[in-house]
Amino acid sequence: MADLLVYRAEGAAVLHGADLYGFTVTEWRLPATYPPFAAILFVPAAWLPLPALKAAVLAGNTLLLAVLVALSARLAARPLAPAPLCAATGLALWLEPVFQTLLFGQINLAVACLTLWDLTRPPGARAKGLALGIAAGVKLTPAVFVAYLLLRGRTREAATAVAAFAGTVALGAALLPSASADFWTRRLYETGRVGKAWIVDNQSLRGLVARVLGDPEPGLGWAVPAAAVVVAGLTVAARARRDGHGVLLTAFTALLICPISWTHHWVWCVPLLAVLLAEGRTRTAALVAFVFTARTMWLVPHEGARDLQLPWWQQPLAAAYPLLALGLLISYDSMISRCPILPTEQTGTLTCPSRSFRSARR
Repeated sequence: MADLLVYRAEGAAVLHGADLYGFTVTEWRLPATYPPFAAILFVPAAWLPLPALKAAVLAGNTLLLAVLVALSARLAARPLAPAPLCAATGLALWLEPVFQTLLFGQINLAVACLTLWDLTRPPGARAKGLALGIAAGVKLTPAVFVAYLLLRGRTREAATAVAAFAGTVALGAALLPSASADFWTRRLYETGRVGKAWIVDNQSLRGLVARVLGDPEPGLGWAVPAAAVVVAGLTVAARARRDGHGVLLTAFTALLICPISWTHHWVWCVPLLAVLLAEGRTRTAALVAFVFTARTMWLVPHEGARDLQLPWWQQPLAAAYPLLALGLLISYDSMISRCPILPTEQTGTLTCPSRSFRSARR
């Protein structure tokens, strides 16, 4: 639980007035990388003895996984009874991003639950967008969903999320003014603090490009494809035939364009599997489940700088998640280009002017 040790140290730094971004912990010399608002939330972690904290986080993450499964079922419009919910949660533990989240004591499940809970609330729900803004205040990446909301014409939700995010920044500045100035003017742009972007642990587009080119700093070789992916990904998400599809397309676009998306960040594979299974796409669901349980990135040589020296046939194994996400974006864009889907408000079903969606999908 190396990341949990970082969170605990952040909470202790807030309590004792220490330099929030000046310490490193564990044998890997890990620093604090989240905004000051997150460090404030980590204060309770500094109050517990380490064994009790680890037990609490393990139990909490397991409970959060069950919540994520339930929210994923809601996203797929297929609520689960308690028995299948427990079974699905047990199976989801085998997914590599989920297992790694528990192993590192990460907060990915909490951030995903906050985001997905907000996005799956009924239209017009009170303060919808608030939880999304708080999630962005903790880990920044969920802010991509604000662009998605704007592209879907949901300006009120987007405005609420932006206001909530601004509130987290203001709270951090009020309680930790020095750390806030340090983070927002300097640390935010030091992506190297998070880790080496070219190692197989990083399943973002940047990591893929760096390994293919054998260059730890791919520069424009990464920036240009990333810009194309964010435009294409959000465009496809905005045109998605269902809001659930748009949410998933946005999530995977965010994971692709983020400079560093560690394998445990990909817990969005849980709602993806739920939607695929609910729509009867069992073969695609089986492929996705295989990709997220095979752990292929850990099978290739990755000690030292060997990540940058992989032969061509090992490159797909080292970049299984971004390749899958790119495949999903491309295939979905191709599908809606062939058949402009028209949603039906009353039933939620979809029609194609010339043929049914099922026929078009085949």
